[in-house]
Amino acid sequence: KNKKFYCLEMFPYPSGRIHMGHVRNYTMGDVVARYKSLKGFNVLHPMGWDAFGLPAENASRENNLSPMKWTKENIDQMKKQLKMLGLSIDWSKEIATCDPSYYKHQQELFIDFYNNGLISRKETYVNWDPVEKTVLANEQVINGKGWRSNALVERKKLYQWFLNITKFSDDLLDGLKNLDGWPDKVKLMQKNWIGKSFGCEIIFDIDNTDEKIKVFTTRPDTIFGATFLAISPDHKISKKFYQNQDFLKFKEISSKIGTTEEAIALAEKHGFDTKLKAKHPFIKNKLIPVYIANFVLMEYGEGAIFGCPAHDQRDFEFAKKYNLEIIQVVKSDGEKDTLPYTSGGKIINSDMLNGMDVEKAKIEVIKKVENLKIGKKKIQYRLKDWGISRQRYWGCPIPMIHLKNGQIVPVDKSELPIKLPDNIDLKSSGNPLENHKDWKRTIYKKTGEPALRETDTLDTFVDSSWYFIRFC
Repeated sequence: KNKKFYCLEMFPYPSGRIHMGHVRNYTMGDVVARYKSLKGFNVLHPMGWDAFGLPAENASRENNLSPMKWTKENIDQMKKQLKMLGLSIDWSKEIATCDPSYYKHQQELFIDFYNNGLISRKETYVNWDPVEKTVLANEQVINGKGWRSNALVERKKLYQWFLNITKFSDDLLDGLKNLDGWPDKVKLMQKNWIGKSFGCEIIFDIDNTDEKIKVFTTRPDTIFGATFLAISPDHKISKKFYQNQDFLKFKEISSKIGTTEEAIALAEKHGFDTKLKAKHPFIKNKLIPVYIANFVLMEYGEGAIFGCPAHDQRDFEFAKKYNLEIIQVVKSDGEKDTLPYTSGGKIINSDMLNGMDVEKAKIEVIKKVENLKIGKKKIQYRLKDWGISRQRYWGCPIPMIHLKNGQIVPVDKSELPIKLPDNIDLKSSGNPLENHKDWKRTIYKKTGEPALRETDTLDTFVDSSWYFIRFC
């Protein structure tokens, strides 16, 4: 009870040789470990290897080696070099994520999470690396390109496994208040990453049809500056154009953009004119055009936005390109504002909102929308569920099986670990596990019926999210 504990964990990727960056980091860690030990702390100072991932798979493909052999040789070499430095590392606690004794527990965690509703499988758009032929997390897309292949990332629709972290959006935000020792700038980054915003859903009627388009906006105060609607290429209304060759070409071009905010912001804005017109909810007899736009994703709100070009950079670029109306509805205290103007000020050209400040106007519009029963106040988050599937061999197998009736169920825990096969063809196109003739065929233990294993493996970010618990 009275003992003081201190934990310092090392977890490099086994690339084959240590470099001065390793020496610097581990020397600093060693100094702290020795200092804490001398101060009477019970110090845990272990070493582990973040050993799964595409680099090993790619190196093995190029050198005609198994990823396990390549990885183990690298670990042996780095371990030998690290020992020569005389660091106070406790090698009896050494772990490697590619070892079945490690990923057995990860598979068990996966099953527990799944059984408790914390993991789900759904079809969604993902960042697809056409060279690596795998899904990338947003953090693995740099300037619209894959972090390792440098290939332009595409938008692709796939069934993926997700950790349902959006269930904890408010808990994560509230938890920031308890991080007293954290720098304010880091807490602000976390807050912005979760991105809680208050906004409004507004329903637009489509002229001469029974169709309606529901949009979400964080800027309902600019509703009188709305001059077009933009919907996702996958919006239900977009499906009316699936026989239109011009639309199909547009859709194909749109798929060449990834799903990250950065990729969408940097991409040239393209639109397809549906020729449909939406009725403005507050301006009588005003009709605004409906475009299908490459910068609108189904994952955002309802897959539709209203465009207010005077007060949004993306909408401004789009309106300029397609010669759409630009109406300023927020004015600063200065003489003349440069458009798009995105700061606060007083509302103008907006009927009953004129003279109000932005925040008051937002409340007024939401109240009006709810009274007219054409929408409601809504909370939105930037945070998305974490896609953890990867279409590759060298990763932790996902312990799920597909039954003949379409059901997907966990394997029995007594079968863990589900190990990777050794006889794999890494030169085959696509997912090597999907192409393996035997490995994916299995039996559902409860019924004895034939089943197919899940052939996606887990993202290495999963491996490195809980290793500190395994050390302990």
